[in-house]
Amino acid sequence: MNTPRRRVLVAGATGLVGASLVACLCEDPGVAEVHALARRDLPCAHPTLRVHRVDFAALPALPPVDEVYLALGTTIAVAGSQAAFRAVDFDANLAVARAAQAAGARRLGLVSAMGANTRSQVFYNRVKGELEAALAVLGFDGLVIARPSLLRGNRTALGQPLRAGELRWAKVDALLRPLLPRGLRAIDGSDVAAALAATVPNARGRVLLTSAMMQDAQSRAAQIRVTA
Repeated sequence: MNTPRRRVLVAGATGLVGASLVACLCEDPGVAEVHALARRDLPCAHPTLRVHRVDFAALPALPPVDEVYLALGTTIAVAGSQAAFRAVDFDANLAVARAAQAAGARRLGLVSAMGANTRSQVFYNRVKGELEAALAVLGFDGLVIARPSLLRGNRTALGQPLRAGELRWAKVDALLRPLLPRGLRAIDGSDVAAALAATVPNARGRVLLTSAMMQDAQSRAAQIRVTA
């Protein structure tokens, strides 16, 4: 018997991880439809891709989906204030999760942060932890939380502002990478995307993907495809 092909939704499809997620899911033969939510058009096309330009503060009803991937994120510096940052990283992500669940989604993948903790003294990490906690009570069959270290990738090519923290850590990473623990090394956005895309479809309960676990996920997935 043929396995039904999945319908998936990606929020934050123009970002570093989100763009890689869209590309990865479009190439997945088990996916019938990739619905990308974004504020602007995507510079790519694929037979399975459906782009929805939306206002995340006033979401329309979403198409029927089986999985949802949340890759919406910013920084306080880019957003301009703590309130504006929270509106994206907490409010918008939670709104998409609820709307996707209403549209049939039973599994969810989240791009969080390595320091996510509801009790953190760091506002950024505390908001990330609060989002994880809010998603946990929604009752998804599977909730996959990715907690990457600082991301690396070409934000300029995506039309995104550079992030000072990522640039500083990239210099340290370039010098000391072989000496750093895997969990502290900068991680490619494409590896985070590959790890989520491989884990979410069969997830049961809450699954945590640490940065160390996700390192080189894209190359591992490619090797599996070659040997399959």
